Amino acid sequence: MLQDGQFAPRILIAALRGGSGKTILSIGLIAAWKKRNKSIAPFKKGPDYIDTGWLALAANRPCYNLDTFLLETPQILQSFLERTRKGDIAVIEGNRGLYDGIDLTGSTSTAELAKLLKCPVLLCVDCTKITRTMAAVISGLVQFDPDVQIKGVVLNRVAGARHERILRDNIEHYCGIPVLGAIPKLKTQIFPERHMGLVPTPEHDWAGESIDAAAQVANDHIDLDAVYDCVQGLPPLESTEARRQRSEVPPSPKGFGVAGRGQIAEVEAERPRIGIIKDSAFQFYYPENIEALKEAGAEIVFISPLTQNDLPALDALYIGGGFPETHAQQLAENKGFRGALKDMAEEGLPIYAECGGLMYLGEALVLAEKSYPMVGILPLTFDFFSRPQGHGYTVVTVENSNPYYDIGTEIRGHEFHYSRVLKWSGDQKDLVFRMQRGVGITKDKDGICYKNVLATYTHIHALGTPHWAPALVRNAVAYQHKKAS
Repeated sequence: MLQDGQFAPRILIAALRGGSGKTILSIGLIAAWKKRNKSIAPFKKGPDYIDTGWLALAANRPCYNLDTFLLETPQILQSFLERTRKGDIAVIEGNRGLYDGIDLTGSTSTAELAKLLKCPVLLCVDCTKITRTMAAVISGLVQFDPDVQIKGVVLNRVAGARHERILRDNIEHYCGIPVLGAIPKLKTQIFPERHMGLVPTPEHDWAGESIDAAAQVANDHIDLDAVYDCVQGLPPLESTEARRQRSEVPPSPKGFGVAGRGQIAEVEAERPRIGIIKDSAFQFYYPENIEALKEAGAEIVFISPLTQNDLPALDALYIGGGFPETHAQQLAENKGFRGALKDMAEEGLPIYAECGGLMYLGEALVLAEKSYPMVGILPLTFDFFSRPQGHGYTVVTVENSNPYYDIGTEIRGHEFHYSRVLKWSGDQKDLVFRMQRGVGITKDKDGICYKNVLATYTHIHALGTPHWAPALVRNAVAYQHKKAS
């Protein structure tokens, strides 16, 4: 409830850079507090699905995204306030370095979010091959922006007791900030990794064991009571201005309209069935997106080409991102599912696909010079590389007609893919997005449209793209009526 979130104890885990250990610290802190019977509300700053999945598993509840590029300030505050309950401790994992942003002023940085949420910062620092200099680094972080409240430091990858003592003494003496934990170099890998982060939870058979191991590390090496003290007595987030903004329908920041109450009520009466492919091949979904579809009136049906040979009766389909390349053979062998999906697309089934979903709807995936046939709705063949072919925030402008967005609409999202288009036999007019920022499908274009299918490398967040869910539901209702006529 909103009045509870207003005073929610909260802590933001930050670092000097990516790869410093803040994800494992966040997971360990959440899991250790859970074992002490505390209720944790997990959040993630930055475009991310994998870390979010682990944080959700550790907290045993959905992890929501607080990204200041994808969402406007009123939406960030509203989401945080609505998703923290009485008795919760909110644990927010930042991304990249504390002050890393997209411009000179640090826009979209973790520090920006910390100030917005009036949130104390727990700094996780990689101490590999460094001692007294770390005090100078942390002192610089403190002085860089005095409005950012760095309340404690956790040392990571400490070489031994002497190393820890030197670090601790210097940081506390020169910075006046307590060291609240010191995690040694771990002899075993708690979490498997792929690319630039952790392996997703659905692909890891020992996920629960990993969470338990992280909890034990936190319990053994972090002063949990001292960290808990940091989150108490925080100023309320609610203000007269915030209350006024949240009492109104928030303005569409990207040029979208929002479905009116009558429109949504009409859709709810229809209850269109929207399928979501969700399994270890397609697992990248913001929970906000699924919730937005439900709120717009849809009944959600989860399906999987890894376990089903056919599709149920559907009025629309949403396919998120993931790693279809790691399941290429299994996806290729399921000819029944592929054939049924292609037939439904030809009949006009509304389909919205992102990244991995885009690849699945193409002709084939080429891995190690072997081609694996996919659904074949879109005239695209993909190959794969060891380095990202698209990575970061995206901004697109809608240039051509499609079932979901008005021409001229600007959309903010993000992309992260190791694939690239190897063959493309379509028409340029079928690519409906022009990239202002990002890579997209080909030649600064993204979003390929065919009948009622729209597939794109760009991932969107439903709160920052408020027209998306009502548009998909509206198309589902139209398809439902078409079938019934």
